[in-house]
Amino acid sequence: MSVRLPGPGVLAAWLAATVPAPLVVYEWTHRWEEDQPLSTALWWPVLASPVLAAVLAARQPRRAAAAVGVSTLVTTALLAVSLAFFRWIVPLTGEARWGRALLGGAALAVAGALIGYAVGGRLPRRARPASRRGYLVGGLTVVFGALLAQSAVRLGAEDSTIGQPPREYGGAGPYATSAGRFTAPAAGAYAIFSVGFSPADPDCRVTGGGSEIRTAEPVSVPPGDYGGDAATYAWVATVRVPSPGTWTLDCRTADPEASYVVGDVPAIRGAVGSLIHWPVGVIWLAGAVPGLLTVADTARRRARSRGTPGTTG
Repeated sequence: MSVRLPGPGVLAAWLAATVPAPLVVYEWTHRWEEDQPLSTALWWPVLASPVLAAVLAARQPRRAAAAVGVSTLVTTALLAVSLAFFRWIVPLTGEARWGRALLGGAALAVAGALIGYAVGGRLPRRARPASRRGYLVGGLTVVFGALLAQSAVRLGAEDSTIGQPPREYGGAGPYATSAGRFTAPAAGAYAIFSVGFSPADPDCRVTGGGSEIRTAEPVSVPPGDYGGDAATYAWVATVRVPSPGTWTLDCRTADPEASYVVGDVPAIRGAVGSLIHWPVGVIWLAGAVPGLLTVADTARRRARSRGTPGTTG
């Protein structure tokens, strides 16, 4: 009997439990102005390691060394991927002992693999034909994976922001401090923030200084939860001005009560600072990959079952 590697469903469950889950659960259980510390996110992949190792070991051949060894190695590799996500892509607030986290998770994986190996020997082992339910599971994974990927990018950008912008230079709308104008202290890029529940997709244009109209570039995945008790802000667009001075801001939206202010561009640590500018479709596609692999794996297994005498779908 050959070694069995984790299938797309197992990989999807691991990624969901160790990457977006820590960010989403923290968002649901804490006040909006609290940034998530790194320690609360790293516990998820470390504590999930023995569970994954046990599941993998229970499915391995009945050789202890192979079952425990393969399960531990695969789990440690996936643990390293999840830790790398919070090390370089979404570096949250605080410091971590990355080597200790990896070794601790690997040690827990060994314990989980031993338990899974012991339990797996009591489970019946028979080949099951691939079911059409795999298509349903894969389709749902595609949808939820796409949504979770976008949420992970947005929440990761919020919690990886250095400081708490915006520093206001003016704005437009009923709740802005100036009547559609802002004063830029220097040439360069400035962020446009929506105030409160203002739409995150305004058509903003800047004029002034005798120059041509400059259209703001939308932020594909707008990070929010900036500001303080008086108002919350979301970074929805970026505009570049060629020189310091007073400029006019015009943001068109269907909401007559919408307000927008101009401030400094948020400084976001890690690769997530670039991911928020990627096309949303690309982010959705990345999140949908585990579900697409599940659908493809189901199709492959059903085709193989149909080609094997004595099996049914």
